[in-house]
Amino acid sequence: MKASTFRLGINLWPPFLFTGIHVTRITPDYRQIEVELRMRPWNRNYVGTHFGGSLFAMTDPFWMLGLMHTLGRDYYVWDRAGAIDFLKPGRGTVRTAFHIDEAVLDELRAEAANGEKVLRWFSNDVVDASGEVVARVRKQVYVRLKPQARGSAA
Repeated sequence: MKASTFRLGINLWPPFLFTGIHVTRITPDYRQIEVELRMRPWNRNYVGTHFGGSLFAMTDPFWMLGLMHTLGRDYYVWDRAGAIDFLKPGRGTVRTAFHIDEAVLDELRAEAANGEKVLRWFSNDVVDASGEVVARVRKQVYVRLKPQARGSAA
């Protein structure tokens, strides 16, 4: 799927649309994704800052989705685990970015070449308008070469 079509679709997806989560950029190769969370009355917590679930949701699918599109159909790619550290109250519009470089893709392909599962941790920061870190998110992604692709990968 073209990145621009995917971006439009995910921005209209109700869980993102109604929480103020907005994908602002996806490069055509899916290696760079930028997301923002806009403050809305319905995504504030009791004390007027961003609801922690919304902060996590804005980061949740993008390591997996980026890897799925860059590694291609020969690989299973799943989210396996996640963690978030809330470092500062989030107010206003907050942002985060995901960058997948060629070296990481090469490592994943090499580690998965024999058909074994590969578990890799990725992390990114959610920052406010002044660039201060509001939350630090870690996601563990599962990657495995599909059986039918093993013969062609050798």
